[in-house]
Amino acid sequence: MQKKIDIKSMSLGSALAAAVMLCVAAATTNREPDRSAPTTGENQMERVTGIGGVFFKAREPKKMAAWYRDHLGIQSKGGYADFVWREKDNPERTGHTAWALFPTNSSYFGSSAAPMMINYRVPNLDRILAQLRAAGVAVEKVQDEDYGRFAWITDPEGNRIELWEPKAK
Repeated sequence: MQKKIDIKSMSLGSALAAAVMLCVAAATTNREPDRSAPTTGENQMERVTGIGGVFFKAREPKKMAAWYRDHLGIQSKGGYADFVWREKDNPERTGHTAWALFPTNSSYFGSSAAPMMINYRVPNLDRILAQLRAAGVAVEKVQDEDYGRFAWITDPEGNRIELWEPKAK
């Protein structure tokens, strides 16, 4: 008996797989530093340092979690997985990348209709927020948690972005 293929689920899965592959490619590609922006002194531009998490909406989160477990080996609990890794320049220090499924009616994505949200790690949330505000980007809210500080913004195409400054160890 053949299973009926859900095109939307396949599209969502394909989009997530493409995003993960792009992140891996970007993280492993040797590139010359971008010299177009200041890199020293008080005019230094704050930058994202990595991906802190990938979050996406699912009509049936439990079934999606099972699909990702069965086909990609992602072992999640309650639709959440934590990928632990070591920093390249500081191998004794570990980092985390979250992966999470949310129901389609979740308010966590704010007013964005996009089915995915990326969490970007930043070294100094206050400085990057000041930089964003100075450029006219609206900051939705800032929130402190035991594991770091968060803020949310929306890009020009309506995608909600989560910024995360991990708690200092």
